[in-house]
Amino acid sequence: MSDEIGRRMVQALKEPQKSESSEAFVKAMELTKAYVSSGSVTHFSAVARTFYDLFEMFETGKDPRQK
Repeated sequence: MSDEIGRRMVQALKEPQKSESSEAFVKAMELTKAYVSSGSVTHFSAVARTFYDLFEMFETGKDPRQK
């Protein structure tokens, strides 16, 4: 499943007008930006992981913490 999420993310970056995942990408980006600007980030890798988890959540409708 993580490979499929990765493919969807890449497609949303390469072809945002054609991708069905563009809305999930935008939502994840906005929430990630809010998290980063809050000053709560303690390590740069947390930003990438947060974005990926949010994107996965918006794409699948499932909580990514339940893996």
